[in-house]
Amino acid sequence: MISAGECLQLLATEQVGRLGVVLNGHPEIFPVNYTLDGDGILFRTADGSKLEGSLNAPVAFEVDHLHPDTRSGWSVVIHGTAERYTRFDSPARRQADPSWLDTVKPHLVRLTPTKITGRRIPPMAKSLDP
Repeated sequence: MISAGECLQLLATEQVGRLGVVLNGHPEIFPVNYTLDGDGILFRTADGSKLEGSLNAPVAFEVDHLHPDTRSGWSVVIHGTAERYTRFDSPARRQADPSWLDTVKPHLVRLTPTKITGRRIPPMAKSLDP
């Protein structure tokens, strides 16, 4: 297991995660570009399912980093609640435009963690088979 503090340090090294929401009783997963705001996750989105699902129920957010050569890496999962921000009053919020897409994403959403967990995937031992 990885501590919550180290999980946040690992999240700061990446830019893309997966947001898990429930829509109409069904789980949905959306890739999002994100940035950290303290212990929270900020992402931009347009009107639609992602915004609706993130604001109406608990959410999950997950980021992985894998090293293919060693088959090692880490995984961080955050459970929490999300809310829309309309004022960009912190440096992270003012700079939160991590979108790689050439589309308008007018809503800034902050995921506030209720639980942060992480784990490391240790390098796979080399096979002794010839």
